[in-house]
Amino acid sequence: MQLERADFADVCRTLIGAEPSVRSDVAATKAAWRYVLDGLPPRPGPISRAAIRTASERAAAIGTPGVTGERISAELTGPGSGLASEFHSFSLLDARGWQMIDAAAEQIAHGPPVAARFARANVGIYVESVYDSHFSVAQIGKKVLADYRKLGGPAAFGASLTQGEIDALAHTYSEPNDRLYPHELIKLGS
Repeated sequence: MQLERADFADVCRTLIGAEPSVRSDVAATKAAWRYVLDGLPPRPGPISRAAIRTASERAAAIGTPGVTGERISAELTGPGSGLASEFHSFSLLDARGWQMIDAAAEQIAHGPPVAARFARANVGIYVESVYDSHFSVAQIGKKVLADYRKLGGPAAFGASLTQGEIDALAHTYSEPNDRLYPHELIKLGS
């Protein structure tokens, strides 16, 4: 139980440290979301392209900090392992989704017709991956609260991980902050 608590605390510290980059990513994603939720326009303009590129850059900047890296998270025990894996999946799926949307917009705007058709037909996959990644990160706060209680709460963690820090994490990684609205409207092959 001590090892599980220590691993959980390490993951929570990593999530606290990642909060500024996640907040920046969420803001950029929400700004670009309206340009992609129904697929890319016939000719993506400079405003939509800039929003997509910013979202792509901010998603890539998150990376997998601290104990959320794939190799390290595999060594974690207890609930911390699941949280690290969830964050790792979010950061990879979000970054790759935006990277592919950006590449699709480039092909639609400047590529040969066959490449533009392929990009348009497949962009829905990438848009859905961004939506799914943000849905996933929005669930982390609920899991942090439940796992903290399961591992003994304030009495077990004391000053090493306070209820206030857990409440702040639950707020940061929550549906109101991180989930994308509305759900994407694009259908594959459209």
